[in-house]
Order: sequence, then C-alpha cells, then structure tokens
Amino acid sequence: MSIDITSIPPLPGVYIFKDSREKVLYIGKAKNLKNRLKAYFHSTSNLDQRKAKMAKMIRNFSYIVTSNELEAFILEATLIKEYKPKYNVVLRDDKNYPYIKLTINEVWPRLEVVRKISRDGNLYFGPYIPAQVMRDTLDFIRRNFFLRACKDSLDEKRRPCIQFQMKKCLAPCSGGIRRDEYLKIVEDVRLFLSGEKKELIQKLENRMFELSEEMRFEEAAKIRDRIGNIKKAFESQKVISTELGDMDVFGLYREGNSATVQILFVRNGVLIGVKDYYIDNLITDNNNEIMEGVITSFYSRDRMIPSLILSPHLPEDSSALIQWLRNKSGESVSIEKPTEGKKLELLQMATENAQLLSRSKKSQTVEEITSRLKERFKFKNVPSTIGAFDVSTIQGSESVGAYVFWENGEFRKENYRRFKIKSVEGVDDYGMLREIIGRTFKDSTSLIPNLIIIDGGKTQLSAGREVLESLDIDCEIIAIAKNPDRAFLSTGEVVSLEDKSRSSALLKNIRDEVHRFAITYHRKLRDKRIFESPLEKIGGIGKKRRLELLKHFGSIENIRMASVEEIAKIKGFNFKLAKKIVETLKLEPP
Repeated sequence: MSIDITSIPPLPGVYIFKDSREKVLYIGKAKNLKNRLKAYFHSTSNLDQRKAKMAKMIRNFSYIVTSNELEAFILEATLIKEYKPKYNVVLRDDKNYPYIKLTINEVWPRLEVVRKISRDGNLYFGPYIPAQVMRDTLDFIRRNFFLRACKDSLDEKRRPCIQFQMKKCLAPCSGGIRRDEYLKIVEDVRLFLSGEKKELIQKLENRMFELSEEMRFEEAAKIRDRIGNIKKAFESQKVISTELGDMDVFGLYREGNSATVQILFVRNGVLIGVKDYYIDNLITDNNNEIMEGVITSFYSRDRMIPSLILSPHLPEDSSALIQWLRNKSGESVSIEKPTEGKKLELLQMATENAQLLSRSKKSQTVEEITSRLKERFKFKNVPSTIGAFDVSTIQGSESVGAYVFWENGEFRKENYRRFKIKSVEGVDDYGMLREIIGRTFKDSTSLIPNLIIIDGGKTQLSAGREVLESLDIDCEIIAIAKNPDRAFLSTGEVVSLEDKSRSSALLKNIRDEVHRFAITYHRKLRDKRIFESPLEKIGGIGKKRRLELLKHFGSIENIRMASVEEIAKIKGFNFKLAKKIVETLKLEPP
C-alpha cells in the first residue's frame, strides 16, 4: 500500500491499521508518526518478515496526534484494550483476579473479596491465583481472628447474629468488644495478610504474657493457641525470600510467532499466585517490544501493581511505561532485569516454567486438532472459528438462549451473547433457536463462525439447519448430545465422541461451555424472581426500610403476621405506611 504521507505531522501519537473490512489489525504508538508510517508504507524492505506480511493486509489507517510520548502510551493502551487487535500483544483474560480487602476506613473494619482495586484508603492483598488460596486464607482468619463478616453500619447496638453464637465473630454490633481492642485484632490481621510473621508473633506473645501477669489465663490460652495456628499457617506458605518484598515476575518463552508467559506473584517474599498466558500472531522478533506489550496488556486491567516488576527483557525506552504504571498505582514502580541472586533465580524459574507450558501446549497444536475435525466430519474448510448455541427452559420459565465463540484455541468472551427469549412461549426448540441465531447474527456478521454447534440431537440440528438456510448463512453445523457423547451431522451420520481424542474433547468442551453459560444466566433470572421480596413492590419501601423490617421481624412471614401498630412503632415508619404494608402482604401469595 503506497500512499502520500506528506501531510502526516512528525509528532508523537497513535496510529491504527485496518483491513478491507475495517477491522482493526494493529495499534501502535510513535515518537514521530511520519517516520513510523513511512517505514510501513514507503520503506517496507526495512520491516521484518512478519510486519511486512501484516502491512500487506492494511487497507485503511488513521492516526491521533498527542502532546507527548506518555499521552501516546496511555492512548495506545486504552485503544488496544478496547479493540483487541489481532496483531497486538493482547493477554486474553475475561476477569480480574480476586483480592482481599481490609476496610480500615470503616469504624469496625472487616474483610471482603473484591476484583477491583480502588484508591479508597483501604488495604488490598493479592492477587490470589488460584482463588482457593484466598478462600483458605479467609477461612483461617475467620477461625482465628473473628472479625465481623456483615456489611452493616453498626450505628446502633442490637442482638448479635448466629456468627457470634458459632464463635466466629466478636459481635461489635452488641458491644461485645471495645473498639480499641477490636482494632488491635484488625492490626493482627493486617500483619498476617502482609506476611509479617516475626512482628505478628512477637506482638501476640507480648499480649499473652501481659494477660498471664494479669491472671487472665483463659484469654492468654486463646492467644497461645492462635500463635500456634499462625506458625503452622506461615510454615505452609511458599516462602521465596522474605527480603524480596512485593514483586511480579514475568517469564517469557517464544517459539515462532507465538509465546508463552508465566507471571509469579510474590508478596513480602511469599509466592501467593501464578498465572499463565499464551500469545499468538506475534509480528515482531524483538523480545523487548514483546515484553512491553505483555506488561502493558496485563496492567491495563484493574490490578495491583507492585513496587518491582522483574522482566527477562527490558523495553528499549521504558520511561513512558514506568510513568504510566506509577500513575496507575500511585506509588513508585520500577522494572528490572536481574543478573544475579534470588531475583535472577525467580526470573529463571518463571521462564523455565513458561517453556514447559509451551511444550505441553504444543504436544498437539490447535491447527492439528481443527484439521482432524475437518477430516472426521468431512467439512469443506478447517473450522478455525466455532460458535455454539444452547437454550435453557428449566421448569418452563425464564427461557433463555446463549451463544459462545471459540477461535484458534481460546474462548473469546467478548463475542459471547445471552438472550431472554421474547417471541416464543413453551418448549419450541425451532422457534427459540431461530430467535437467538437471528439476534446473534443480525447486526454482527463477524460473529458467524466456520462451524456452529447446537446443544442437542437430531431435532435441534434440523431446527438449526433450517434457521441458517432461512437466514442465508453458509457454514457447517452439527448437534452434540450427551449420554453417550455423540455428534449428529447434516448427512444423517452419527459420530461417537467417546474416543478420548483431542478433537472430540474440543467439541465437548465448547458444547459444555455454552450449556454452562446458558444455565448460569437462566438460574440468575430464576433466582432473581424467586428471591424477589414482595416488599420491593410497595411504594415508599426502599432498601433501608426493607432491611429495618427484616432486622426487626426476622422474616417476611413474621412481617405478614405483624399488626399495623407493631410496624408503625419501628423507627422511620408511620401508621399510614404500616397499614399499606399489611394490606399489600395480605394480597401476596405466601
């Protein structure tokens, strides 16, 4: 593609390449837009082979001038996160990781699980990957420190809940503990989550000796038991080196135009999590450039950024990247490539693990699996993209449909769709499939895959095929049924999927994913309907008043049995509103 670039300014900015369908291929930044675009359009001989191949696909481009390199970096990261271009380094990840939040900004702090980090003055610990580590940590804290679990404001004293009776809470709601004493325990929890083993145990031992001197032996014995449990908990942790502090360690292994990344999450010298990523369609051999893309993509989401990041390759000009990280974290951040000591050992471990993961993944490539599918089912083309539909009509209510999308070895969550069935009543597979297939492909032909899977048997396959024909969509379609697992083809042939092959496992995995997605949505809608409080239908009863009623009476049934006078006595209520509540609940079915 040869174009006139004389009008492009020699300023910093971001450029966007698109193909013939206006789909974004690549987003990049440059100190000098004119020089960078000249390299793509007028000096392609200087490009490496992969970039030159990508350049041939460019049919359109645009650019945005920025004030400086940092602005260009921020804009590039934002646009890559939004468009997920094929040739950018994009770590496919549909969710944020779990963190433990200690709400020190509250009068009576508590713990909660969150997936987003905020600069709200509270303390965050994590990420915990896998999440079971977090659940085990929370369980240990609740068994040994007894912080409150409820989210209530505790402005007024009241009777303690069942957690107190189960000896899992200190009941600050009832005045069971002074706030200064409670905050001492909060500090103990902070030390535990921070991995401050020595300081925490020393502090608890001092408290135990003080209680013993005051002849409060029962309380001292509880502290002694807590110390023993904490020592065991710390012993079970994967301690790397306590002097290392907090860091994320990136390992990278490349093979051809793909790469495997492993990230180790180290907090106060303790390994608390590991995450792996696979990257395809790399258009550069420059490891420094790849690592800049990896780090940028990873921290583009709401994640805790440690003070130190270890990388096997350093970006050629990391100043904008580091400034961006510092702006996001609000703290000092540095990126290092260690050459000796524990840090180097950690980096080598992450890199070696990335290599092992890559080899296990490549034992049978995605291309080999999809090629095998083409041979087994006599498809016209290799199904590099696969979509799957399912409907859920459990107990004949809240009928829903779902669509999932798989491409080149990964589920693309951004292409998932879910629907409430609008035009069909009762059990009508053809009608429901027609609706959800039509709604999926109506406004987005890019969601049409090479192969469509219908969760079901012959009836569902026939319905799906008729819908595709009516919509003039030309792609392969099969149905997959369970017990035993088997595929129904348009030719009338039935193929067993019980052979334990990778191609059969792929089809079953996609079928199971759409079924899970549909069932999850169905249950969400059904539970919302089942657990919808009749109080929500009463005008003048907001969330606060509903909670007051439930706290006072304990259940909807008890509210139904209450008199107008009893309800009117509650703070924030009056006789008129109480009468309205009683009359409305009498009309509601129990």
